[in-house]
Amino acid sequence: MALKVDMHVHTMWSGDSTTTPDELAAGVAASGVDVVCITDHNAIRGAVELAASGALGCRVIVGQEVRTTAGEVIGLFLTERIPFGLKPHEAATHVRDQGGLVYIPHPFDPMRHCLEVGALRRLVDGGLVDAIEVINGKTSLDALNAEAASFAREFDLAAGAGSDAHVGEAIGAAYAVVGDFTDAASFLTALRVGATEGGHFDPPRPWTPRIVPSTKSH
Repeated sequence: MALKVDMHVHTMWSGDSTTTPDELAAGVAASGVDVVCITDHNAIRGAVELAASGALGCRVIVGQEVRTTAGEVIGLFLTERIPFGLKPHEAATHVRDQGGLVYIPHPFDPMRHCLEVGALRRLVDGGLVDAIEVINGKTSLDALNAEAASFAREFDLAAGAGSDAHVGEAIGAAYAVVGDFTDAASFLTALRVGATEGGHFDPPRPWTPRIVPSTKSH
């Protein structure tokens, strides 16, 4: 069974996105993705709630896009929030300590708060990277995605893909195609022999007044 996995999705818990669960569910249904990795900025509460509720109509992997001192790192299959502002190797170690996967988003794209090249290489040299995002839906230059794919091949890292969606209609713009999996280890195995598909899709987000449900704990 082949699964479409969007490995990089943001929600209203993210700080820079107002996408509600209903809008996410509509995006999932329209795109046909089977799994979404909710990777909100410095937060996992929304991902945990959506994974437990089943409201999206697909599987949810709890993740977090962490702003480190040298750029962004994503942790997947998390059970606890990673603190903001750590050094890259500290953030990666926190992910691994939870049994999670370290996924590097939008490498080499300076418009996306990419991890500094030196920091990325040090993480790779330390065995602290599991996968590289070789297609980012918000990266407009194909050459940058191609550089990421080349880097993944050079260092024998799994290749992943994600829409980096901040609006529901962008979900599924880029995704990995993998066999079935049950946990972080089997997902990584499936990712290494899977494929990546999609490309740039970053529709404008015109400002409109709206009310978004509170994301604060009650």
